[in-house]
Amino acid sequence: MEPTQGAPVNLLKVRDDHHPICFRAKDDGTFELCEVADVSWLSDGQEIKLKDIRKHVEPWLTALFQSEHLSLLAGSGLTHAVHEMATGELAAGMSGNVTDGDYKDKIIAAAEVSAKAAGRDKSNIEDQFRIANELLRGMEIVQQTDKANALRNDVSNALKVLAKSILQSEGNITSANENKRVLAFNALITFLMSFSSRTGTRDRLNIFTTNYDRLLEMGAELAGLHLLDRFVGNLMPIFRSSRLDLDMHYNPPGIRGEPRYLEGVARFSKLHGSIDWVQTESDIRRIGLPFGAKDVEPFLDAPGLGEVTSHRLMIYPNAAKDRETAEYPYVELFRDLAAAVCRPNSTLVTYGYSFGDEHINRVIRDMLTIPSTHLVVISRDDNLGRILPLAEERKSQVSLLVGPQLADLATLTEYFLPKAAIDKATFRMSELLKQRYGAEFSPHGGTKSDGQADTGATT
Repeated sequence: MEPTQGAPVNLLKVRDDHHPICFRAKDDGTFELCEVADVSWLSDGQEIKLKDIRKHVEPWLTALFQSEHLSLLAGSGLTHAVHEMATGELAAGMSGNVTDGDYKDKIIAAAEVSAKAAGRDKSNIEDQFRIANELLRGMEIVQQTDKANALRNDVSNALKVLAKSILQSEGNITSANENKRVLAFNALITFLMSFSSRTGTRDRLNIFTTNYDRLLEMGAELAGLHLLDRFVGNLMPIFRSSRLDLDMHYNPPGIRGEPRYLEGVARFSKLHGSIDWVQTESDIRRIGLPFGAKDVEPFLDAPGLGEVTSHRLMIYPNAAKDRETAEYPYVELFRDLAAAVCRPNSTLVTYGYSFGDEHINRVIRDMLTIPSTHLVVISRDDNLGRILPLAEERKSQVSLLVGPQLADLATLTEYFLPKAAIDKATFRMSELLKQRYGAEFSPHGGTKSDGQADTGATT
């Protein structure tokens, strides 16, 4: 059977694969190589099925997930994946213009130049926000008060529109068909728990995201996962620059003075800010904005927020040039990213990240200068053309799962990611079977010749 006409390609490179293996999905659910290639884990003419790919991928990811340091970087692809599972459509994108006033064309032109300087073919609304804010600051300096007020109002209104589109995506998920919504959230929970269930001898999982929405926070809440971030307080948490490496422990029954790590705890950073962060005078605070709320404005009318308007929402990055990342609070967040991943024996997994932010890419390249680090890229495509060159540059340190079948959230959680909650039990069962019936038994009840993966790497 021939591959589906026009079917997108999947690129896989893990373990000892020297080059990315290209294959397409066929109509019967199996896969076929795009070209003749020497694939060590496939027999000549062998039909490729998901279970064959799983045998090659899952043990490798299981081992990497137990690296001394593990970090997850989630891009907009995660929001789109969950939204599509729940609603059948992609989440709302960031389109439109910051202003339709006199400076519209000049702002768009400057944003295009800025985007190309950052290695992107086309600008987005974030580029326009940054250019508009630079122009606004210039008007304030030369005291063009009327023009500055008009542009400030346009920027504020554009931020309202952007905030509503983000909240609309959240609302679409909450109002979706119950069965589809449950499946989407279950996939998200499984995804997060595969990363966060680490042994007590390992460093905490670090989760980073470039998204403004609260999908990760919602998934963590449903999963019972505790997120540690830089915010302190309960009613209106405030962002603190000091990071004291606070953690969560518990005292086992009958044992005193030997606290142990609490399971299901991760450190969390939103690199580009969040829909529920606002600037109040000199502080950054997180407001109580419900997931999927229709509008942010009613929640800004609260004691302690003063003159806060949508213009002070911290939902746009200053990420095109180094000097802009030094603005508070982004300097703290990017410092957290570099400190977390640029360490020996560190693994960074990216999901749905297009490598379109040069300030993040620079940290990743610096990480890969340490020989014991590893990068796992999981993405539906390489639309910016940056993933494959990086994989070629650092062949032994980069693993790829690129393509609609490999990066599909349901398939990924079911076939490729380690089942952290049962890996220890599976390993103990394997040892018991070996003791009772001999070493030929595998943890899945068959024999080692069955090709089943041994998940003992998680201990």
